[in-house]
Amino acid sequence: MDPNRTPIRALNCRELTIEIGRRTLIMGILNITPNSFSDGGRYVTTETAVARALRMVEEGADLIDVGGESTRPGAEPVSLEEELHRAIPIITALKAVLRVPISVDTYKAETARQAMEAGAQIINDVWGFKADPEMAKVAAEFQCPVILSHNRKESQYRNLVQEVIEDLYESIEIAHKAGVAEENIILDPGIGFGKTIQHNLILMNHLKDIVSMGYPVLLGTSRKSFIRHTLNLPAEDVVEGTAVTVAFGIAQGCEIIRV
Repeated sequence: MDPNRTPIRALNCRELTIEIGRRTLIMGILNITPNSFSDGGRYVTTETAVARALRMVEEGADLIDVGGESTRPGAEPVSLEEELHRAIPIITALKAVLRVPISVDTYKAETARQAMEAGAQIINDVWGFKADPEMAKVAAEFQCPVILSHNRKESQYRNLVQEVIEDLYESIEIAHKAGVAEENIILDPGIGFGKTIQHNLILMNHLKDIVSMGYPVLLGTSRKSFIRHTLNLPAEDVVEGTAVTVAFGIAQGCEIIRV
């Protein structure tokens, strides 16, 4: 067995089960926002969002990640009411037609709760349970898998890799204290969040250190700015650059790729 990879095991996504460790899993991104940098405004109606999700599953997506608020750097935050208005009807519609787990990309506990009630099976929190103190309680209540991302308000580090690991352990501790099961925790190094371009490049070379923490690792690099700046290309022209980062992450043991 590849020493970089976690053992093969089942991830119980409420009524669905997926296997982690046998092959790389693909999480398809469904941005239902008007301002995401690569596909903003394209899938904001229920019909277009459902069609897009079904197409991604046909193309091999193992999970669908639904986000009602753009978390790209500089994006304006949206209210809870607006996020719910965008996300919940679409999650409800997706639940009726999809046979793969639905992840809700949110850092707001109430959005996560209503998404779970609408049929989502995974919580993907870009703030690693640190933005909303109720988020970990919601995850524990529904006993669902959680993706804990690394993030910081300021991109200042003395030892980048060590501090990312320490910050992730803080998120894990928050999850444990709330009652989230150990086997439900997935980590995300947070490429593009609270980091400079140079930080992202350094962290890409140390993903194996995140993998060595012993949890499944999700990597999300799709069309992000560090690729665009490195190649000096716009978002629509960095498919190849994204593919390189994906392959590099898989080689270091990342189990789930968010694209």
